[in-house]
Amino acid sequence: MLRRVLTITAMVITGLLLQSTVFSQMKLLGVKPELMYLVTILVAVLEGPQEGAVVGFAAGLAQDFMLPGPKGLTALTLTLLGYTMGLARDYITSPSPLLPTILVAVGTTAGVIFYEIAGFLLGQLDVSLFEATKIALLTGVYGALLAPVFYPLIRRALEGSRGHRARPVRSRF
Repeated sequence: MLRRVLTITAMVITGLLLQSTVFSQMKLLGVKPELMYLVTILVAVLEGPQEGAVVGFAAGLAQDFMLPGPKGLTALTLTLLGYTMGLARDYITSPSPLLPTILVAVGTTAGVIFYEIAGFLLGQLDVSLFEATKIALLTGVYGALLAPVFYPLIRRALEGSRGHRARPVRSRF
């Protein structure tokens, strides 16, 4: 259990560091990637709704403390996104190598739209509807481009953090 918590904590911290340093300079038509959305969606797809919601809350709260504005908006968005994407996993019947990419694109776009609507309702959004839609769609595309790189890393890290099964004791007789 401790190994699992440390692994997920390392993923969130690494994602935050990459997002605030390396990826803050890499823009796709003026839009930066949202690695916390990517991490939340991939963990939710791999592990289910409960773990997706917990990781989403932790990642969102960590990102909220790095952003100006109301605290908790990103945490709310990523909690709902993690839970929803984890539920979607139950309805997927055929695994496909493209599936994580599609789920990240759709989930990131939906999450950014939710964030922008909630920000608008709180009086925090100061862009036009066209600009907000463009940001959401491009952020989803950016996430889809990064998903094939991060999916195997996150999958392997989560598999490695699971507790090992106890080996049966061999009888001496």
